[in-house]
Amino acid sequence: MAFEVFTDTSGNLPKRLVDEHRIGMIPFFYHMDGKDHVCVDIEAFDGERFYRDMKGGKIVTTTQISPQQYADAFEPALREGKDLIFVSMSSGVSGSYNSSLIAADMLRESYPERRVYSIDTRGAALGEGLVALEAARCRDEGLSLEAAVERLETFSRRMCNVFTVDDLMFLKRGGRLSNLSAIVGTVLNIKPLLKGDVDGKIVAFAKLRGRKRAVEALAEKYEALVVEPEKQTIGIVNAACQADADRLIALICAHRPPKEIVQACYEPVTGCHVGPGALALFFQGADDVRTELDTAGATGGKLGDLIHEVKERAADTIQRVKKD
Repeated sequence: MAFEVFTDTSGNLPKRLVDEHRIGMIPFFYHMDGKDHVCVDIEAFDGERFYRDMKGGKIVTTTQISPQQYADAFEPALREGKDLIFVSMSSGVSGSYNSSLIAADMLRESYPERRVYSIDTRGAALGEGLVALEAARCRDEGLSLEAAVERLETFSRRMCNVFTVDDLMFLKRGGRLSNLSAIVGTVLNIKPLLKGDVDGKIVAFAKLRGRKRAVEALAEKYEALVVEPEKQTIGIVNAACQADADRLIALICAHRPPKEIVQACYEPVTGCHVGPGALALFFQGADDVRTELDTAGATGGKLGDLIHEVKERAADTIQRVKKD
């Protein structure tokens, strides 16, 4: 029995790939300038302007998609006698996965013979979008629904989601960092490395001095952990920092080039939470890639050491002022 594939716009897939692979797209909304907006075509999205406005102080908020909106999107396929797979944003950062489960329950009474599976990618941006592309391949290869779900669960588990941000204050605004951590990072030009952990939650696992070193560290993580890059498609997403994305691609391709790279600007719903200058990398590793990130390749200094350095600098400054 054929099945349909659905995902949402937080998967950051270019529209040409969505159309080519016949993926149903559910739009996420964001609120800015007193209006609700939706971005369904990332290649037509003016990311430079959007992230410049954010950097200038404009506030962007997002809203949760209701189960009814998922049900409305799913029902036409079920009515046609098709099962479906929904590829979801991480349950660790969004309620969209749970909403899709509720929608499936709502539809079960009317379509008892049909099946709706939701895949919790434990990722976002192309960490979700690449899973949706794999789901479409499963369908086109003629896999059964059960075999496709099993393959996608493995694919999601092996998907490395690693990124850095340019301004720690955006993470602090979203509750990711304490005030002290954000201030320390700003003073010392600290750029964190962050990842999606085994539960799909965003955690910082290294802190590096300077943007250049952070970009290099992303490439080092890739080189240390990628599995058979010549056979896979990887993803790179940036929030108005294309030059850094180009540099990351050059570093990656210098030693272990992948079969294909999908590039995109961070779509606004996920991008507003990581902020201007965010740069993310997505690739397939081994089963334990989400834990191995902590030790493979380059790592950064501990926050406690950085706080100690700030205190020492402050003490030195106070002493100089007293002498003067």
